Amino acid sequence: MTAAQSSAVITGLGAFTPLGRGAGDVFDALCHSKSGLRRPPEGHLLDGTVGAAGIAPDIEAREVLPPSEGRLVDRFALMALAAADDALADAGIVVGENADPDRVAVVVSSGAGGLTTYEAQAHERVQRGPTSVSPYLLPGMLPNMAAARIAIKYGIRGWSSAIATACAAGAHAVAEAARLIRYGEADVVVCGGAEAPLNATSALAFAHARALANGWDDDPEAASRPFDRRRNGFVLAEGAGVLVIERAEHADARGAGGYADLLGWGATTDAFKPTAPRPGGEGAAQAMRGALRTGGLTPDDIGYINAHGTATRLGDVAETKAVRAVFGDRSPAVSSTKSMTGHLLGGSGAVEAAVCALAVSRGALPPTHNLDEVDPACDLDHVRGEARRVPVRAALSNSFAFGGHNVSLLFGTASTHIKRQKEDERA
Repeated sequence: MTAAQSSAVITGLGAFTPLGRGAGDVFDALCHSKSGLRRPPEGHLLDGTVGAAGIAPDIEAREVLPPSEGRLVDRFALMALAAADDALADAGIVVGENADPDRVAVVVSSGAGGLTTYEAQAHERVQRGPTSVSPYLLPGMLPNMAAARIAIKYGIRGWSSAIATACAAGAHAVAEAARLIRYGEADVVVCGGAEAPLNATSALAFAHARALANGWDDDPEAASRPFDRRRNGFVLAEGAGVLVIERAEHADARGAGGYADLLGWGATTDAFKPTAPRPGGEGAAQAMRGALRTGGLTPDDIGYINAHGTATRLGDVAETKAVRAVFGDRSPAVSSTKSMTGHLLGGSGAVEAAVCALAVSRGALPPTHNLDEVDPACDLDHVRGEARRVPVRAALSNSFAFGGHNVSLLFGTASTHIKRQKEDERA
């Protein structure tokens, strides 16, 4: 890192997931192997479509927006706003007071944006005619609207963008935040991802592609089984994760504590198939190597990997091969928290980035739930049964996506003068 480059420290976390709201509480639940997966209740958009889903808490527009701005705001944006509210409050950032609005950026992504709002409006058009389509559909469905709503609410005037790379979108947003900090384009970045895919059309598309777990209707908590011999697909879920990433000198100047530094990132493209990874995991391996290179670390420095680990037959094996290619016979501790949250698609990478930051800060590694019998083709150092309490110098978070997008994020000990206090640890 040159003198012109700055450390990127995570000073605030927000999460809105099937395990509840609040990054600390979600991390506690993960460390205690609590599942947020359930059968969709009667009347839910997925009722009768799938047997298991990751359903986040209810939220209404009035909870995060003024009444005049709450018309046709899609659920993905509402969840992102809730997570951003929590992350900014956690960081103690007040835009315009301790952060220059022109030096604060927003990068909050979504894989698909407001699909549920679009589907509802399309149904209205078919049933009631063309005049029933609302002009509020456009700001309701666009994938950039979570970022835009956050910027508008908080008066953020710096860089603002949304990266639509399917299940890697949240991780790409976090990587972009690190670049903005490191190269001096922002002092503070609000970053992350959100997805609200729990509608029948989306679920049926994944089901017909044979991507979803099936046969677990009587035990939905057992449906997501990354790296397990009996895995047969992922569990569709919704949620949002938002991080506040800050220039370390800026955080120190206002007396803020850090969870972890975002040390590096790596991003590659498989250039292989739209919906399948390269079987050998070459693109994923290169993404991990890229994260290590930009962070100035070696494989021996890594103590934990939060795996992409969706519980698909091909994906888990390809990721295992990628880990072996980078780390050889010495596998770091590995877990997939999607076993308890389900797959939040574009929101997953951001929530899992928050998990990695907390793992480094607290020295606790959440387990993979439902890993009863490890597939021999996925033989890594899996954290199973209960959380593993060990100091972690550095951790990787992997996110891979349809289209062949691969992102790996590297986290290490916070470089701020003030660290999060031990008494705040509840895991």
